[in-house]
Amino acid sequence: MSSSTSGLSPSDSKYSAELAFALTLADRADAISLSRYHALDLEITTKPDNTPVTDADKAVERAIIDAIAAQYPTDGVVGEEFGSTGGKDRYWIIDPIDGTKNFLRGVPTWATLIALVENEKVVVSVVSSPALYRRWYATEGGGAYVLEGKVGVADLQPASRKLSVSKVSAMSDASIAYSDFQGWGARRQAFEKLLDSAWRSRGMGDFWSHMLVAEGAVDVAIEPSLALWDMAALDLIVREAGGRFSSLDGVDGPFGPNAISSNGALHEVILEALNKQ
Repeated sequence: MSSSTSGLSPSDSKYSAELAFALTLADRADAISLSRYHALDLEITTKPDNTPVTDADKAVERAIIDAIAAQYPTDGVVGEEFGSTGGKDRYWIIDPIDGTKNFLRGVPTWATLIALVENEKVVVSVVSSPALYRRWYATEGGGAYVLEGKVGVADLQPASRKLSVSKVSAMSDASIAYSDFQGWGARRQAFEKLLDSAWRSRGMGDFWSHMLVAEGAVDVAIEPSLALWDMAALDLIVREAGGRFSSLDGVDGPFGPNAISSNGALHEVILEALNKQ
């Protein structure tokens, strides 16, 4: 999905140049990851935390790091595979392939997550999922959008639309997306009770759940254990779509150990339900 044909950058955004650059990073990432998706010679190793990493993860992150160094040499980078380098006032956060387990098994719900942080606030985000033919993006104050379609197919040319969260305000009408039942610890019982109170729940997980919140297709997404690179790009897109993104303790932003994204109307209800003693 190439950004060169889509005219994406909101011209009124302070960060339109950085967004345009981030979209080119996503183009590079998509080309690399798609070339290794379903590859019979995909190299898979296990990291110290027992999570898998593929040669595609490493190649995508290296390509993005090199491009940032060339374009914005004073910016820092925080990446899942190669750690942190450079400045701390302004830095890029990279998850080369969010959903590596899906990627290596041939499940199409995986994406590259790219975020720019300035003064400890996410100001540019791109989430690119080429196997789903979707790319979400946002800038601070510029709104959130999704591109849908496959480049090169006449009837599926990319078309962008502005995102807005749902207006559902009652749990009995709400759809909740989550990752799985692992990692909940003492909150496990409260989490299961919350799911029972909802109209619908589905274990979709990873970036996909949160992007569905931004699209208004799902009302709440919850994950009990995440890293900064899992969350940074999601935070801004959800907020610019009118929603709220916080930790399970209610601290806004992507700098905690877990995440709730919601349409905003349900956020306090969710926090109360998960934190009852």
